[in-house]
Amino acid sequence: MSQHFDLIAIGGGSGGLAAAEQAAQLGRRVAVIDPGPLGGTCVNRGCVPKKVMWYAAQLAQAVRDGAGFGVRTKDQYFDWSTLVGGRNQFVERINDYWDGYVKQEGITDISGHARLVDARTIEVEGNRYSADHIVIATGSRPLVPRMPGAELGITSDGFFELAQQPRRVAIIGGGYVGVELAGVLRALGSEVTVVALEERVLWLFDPMVGEALAQTMSRDGIRLGLQFEVSALERRADGLALIPRTGEPLTGFDTIIWAVGRAPNSADLGLEAAGVEVAPNRLIKVDAFQNTNVAGVYAIGDVTGREPLTPVAIAAGRRLARRLFNGETELKLDYDNVPTVVFSHPPVGRVGLTEPEARARYGDTLTVYETRFTPMRYALNEHGPETAMKLVCTGPEERVVGIHLIGDGVDEMLQGFAVALKMGATKADLDDTVAIHPTSAEELVTLKVPVRRPGDALP
Repeated sequence: MSQHFDLIAIGGGSGGLAAAEQAAQLGRRVAVIDPGPLGGTCVNRGCVPKKVMWYAAQLAQAVRDGAGFGVRTKDQYFDWSTLVGGRNQFVERINDYWDGYVKQEGITDISGHARLVDARTIEVEGNRYSADHIVIATGSRPLVPRMPGAELGITSDGFFELAQQPRRVAIIGGGYVGVELAGVLRALGSEVTVVALEERVLWLFDPMVGEALAQTMSRDGIRLGLQFEVSALERRADGLALIPRTGEPLTGFDTIIWAVGRAPNSADLGLEAAGVEVAPNRLIKVDAFQNTNVAGVYAIGDVTGREPLTPVAIAAGRRLARRLFNGETELKLDYDNVPTVVFSHPPVGRVGLTEPEARARYGDTLTVYETRFTPMRYALNEHGPETAMKLVCTGPEERVVGIHLIGDGVDEMLQGFAVALKMGATKADLDDTVAIHPTSAEELVTLKVPVRRPGDALP
């Protein structure tokens, strides 16, 4: 006997829970299906446990820097098991919260693997459920390339299962995950090597950011191997080895971490049975309103490949539910100018267009402002990382179309500036804002002389 719902979310992560929660609050009968604990990748194997470990790394660095300010500790001992135990308990508390919350909201929590029978019916462990609206929000998983010895490496999922701290680590990939794990491990005392195909880390960010982060990583003792194409992994007498397509192997590692991207969790969902179209890379095709090609079936979050960020999935899920059940027929998520932060050491933030992207869109109408400085956090330390900031502006009114930051505290300061950019702020609007002194954030409202004017070529 099947149960019928107004909406079923396949996936109990950020996007699925957001759509389900909003629909339930609008009085609809709702279910969420997931084989694992609620919260998805972000809570269980991503943002949340990562941020806990990032804080640990920040604290470890602060202990080392304390002597310059006259603050001394008896020892600088770090215990991996204490950190991992506390982190896991924190995640479990969030799982418990979601278990209780969905019950409180009247959402039916169905544990198991969902498979579409048709566009209105889902089968889970032999039981069938139907719905007027089905939201696919199954997220993504770490990608492991096919090559000899690939199984010798772990992914970010495996990183969060490590019972002991790795001592000599190679990370393959210089994107979000690669630089974040590299910074955490290095600050906690591991020897770290990062290799990547691209010519700089954070390739998709503004060049200023990638170059500045690479300098800091190198200064902190992280070995960088850029334009390094891995062809195989091997186990040797002295440890694990990275075998490049050309050049000399890198060897002696006890842990290798794959951080080369993520793949959508779209397999074995019965998409073909429902007639849902997918791209060659298995991303589910959707329009601006999250509609698939099948009426009544929608997709949000990482499984669509559109801005794979937790807040994006949440925003898309809430808007979708309001469109379906609250009469807001034209409501959809605006994917332009989405702010994002990389929790590297130091953190990176961006919103809007990079300088090359802005150049491609607006031509030579750009005015660019930059600044670099050592923040007061390191006034009494010799080796503090620089902060770097860039404003990308266009037209005679100098409308701000890109903000790019790297340095201590930029992860917190970007949110407010993202609001300004989203509202169409100009450079004059920033100039007219009274600075908060002494802070790093004030530099964004006190920039005076552009480094590039309309008509200037890219550096």
